Amino acid sequence: MIEVKDLYKSFDDRMVLKDINTVFKNGEVNLIIGQSGSGKTVLMKNIVGLLSPDKGEILYDGRDFCKLNKKEKIALRREMGMIFQSAALFDSMSVLDNVMFPLDMFSDKSYNDRKRRAMECLERVDLHAVENKFPGELSGGMQKRVAIARAISLEPKYLFCDEPNSGLDPKTSIIIDELISGITHEDNITTIVNTHDMNSVIGIGENITFIYKGCAEWKGSNKEILQAENKPLEEFIFASDILRHMKIAQDQESQQAAATN
Repeated sequence: MIEVKDLYKSFDDRMVLKDINTVFKNGEVNLIIGQSGSGKTVLMKNIVGLLSPDKGEILYDGRDFCKLNKKEKIALRREMGMIFQSAALFDSMSVLDNVMFPLDMFSDKSYNDRKRRAMECLERVDLHAVENKFPGELSGGMQKRVAIARAISLEPKYLFCDEPNSGLDPKTSIIIDELISGITHEDNITTIVNTHDMNSVIGIGENITFIYKGCAEWKGSNKEILQAENKPLEEFIFASDILRHMKIAQDQESQQAAATN
């Protein structure tokens, strides 16, 4: 579990995050959502340590990341996996070498054990017989799956995903969402996904934090979000025609059920 308490962050006297308080639960897919410029990416960067907050606490199972010394932060980062928006694979390295890279850097296992673990991760994301290919030979969706395999190679306790469906078609996005959700539940990982993809919100958003103008405006689940009475959230969600129609259909069903009773 990761807790964010009373977090503030500013740049050049411009307040970007204001008094953020939220909890990201282990074994659940936690989403950070919000419009571009809302502060959600800055929040993610503070949580993973790419930025330092002006004030507040970021607790990893009770450990305040901001107060750890350099050695302790390095140790904690080894418990993290990261899936970048662009996949960020090394073009000059094979798929297998990409997945093995964190193991080569941080594991003291033998080469054969590292290779075995990398192959297990590729199998886990349903990639077969691609280990000797290079990223440029793969589709965008396959590259994202390689990135997921690399992110879980060290068996992380915490998994961070920055716009994992960016640039993917809807069918492939669903596959990526299902993989992230399945891995989260099977391995009891604290997963945080930074996204504006409403299909992901509805499909896998078990614990959602909506950021609006630098504040944690709303928190809830995908089962609650369509019925949330929050104007900024409604304006964000129902910019999508599909979700607007879903909301109308749900309201009509509720009215019919009330009339029947």
